[in-house]
Amino acid sequence: MIFENLPTTPRSEELIDKAFSRAARSGRAKSGLEAQQSMLTTASNILSDNLENVVTAWPDFSTIDPFYYELADAIVDVDAVRKSLNEVTWASRKTAEIRDEYQSKLRKTDTDTARKHRKQAFARMADVVEEVEDDLLRLGEARDDLKTLPDINPDEPAIVVAGYPNVGKSSFVNAVTAARGETASYPFTTKGIGVGHFKRGHLRYQIVDTPGLLDRPEDERNDIEAQAVSALTHLGDCVLFMIDASGDCGYPLESQLELLAEVESRFDDVPVLTICNKSDRSTDVDADAYMSITEDENVDAVLDMAVDVIDYEPELPFDEN
Repeated sequence: MIFENLPTTPRSEELIDKAFSRAARSGRAKSGLEAQQSMLTTASNILSDNLENVVTAWPDFSTIDPFYYELADAIVDVDAVRKSLNEVTWASRKTAEIRDEYQSKLRKTDTDTARKHRKQAFARMADVVEEVEDDLLRLGEARDDLKTLPDINPDEPAIVVAGYPNVGKSSFVNAVTAARGETASYPFTTKGIGVGHFKRGHLRYQIVDTPGLLDRPEDERNDIEAQAVSALTHLGDCVLFMIDASGDCGYPLESQLELLAEVESRFDDVPVLTICNKSDRSTDVDADAYMSITEDENVDAVLDMAVDVIDYEPELPFDEN
């Protein structure tokens, strides 16, 4: 997952302490003017390099998959993160500029004056790093939030399972995947998203359960949840909408069909299959397939139907021969 390996973001105070303590050690190893030059170079390099590393560790938001872009934007506000990355880039370059400015001064003076110049440079570099303190904090918090996103591969075909609570979504996902109960928590849902995998031939498919997102009408979702649903439209290659025609789930059939219409509208470019679960209790609804998970009836057939409508063909390397 693209945000999984983001390193811990240092705080301004940590960076300054690290840079100046290392600089002091480098200065003690030398004497006179050379000591002041070494201290200046050591401190500025640590500050500039560490600030640059904060920025380069982040992916380019203009090139990441739309699924992860929208999820990231829902959680942390991508524009705010980009602004902070730009500010930290500025700070990295500015500390290097201060180093170059004062190195030229140190070459033209005596040791006492050089010490004063070096202290001035340290004060200015510390001011620069402190100026981006809030940006470093924002990036650290964003990193912590984004590391909780589920490990989903946008390049693998994905089946999104939707429908009201208690219609059998999670039971279906568990029944058809080896990763029973495998979940990854979204920060903006109460139950977390369930992600399972299964294989057909040599191809691996993802199947995504969406508690807290696609189990209630759109007007009951908050802004973050609505954007998460929007992100799922970039991921899903097929939607299985589960219906309990018996109403035992606690939601009348009419309400379930209204939610189905919303899902079909949201995933307008993706095949949405209506699956009547609990068919041993009722089949009183038009559906693409009927199954009973508890009776183990037609479960594999429903999965095969989803695979067929996806009709996924992997891109193979071009063979010139």
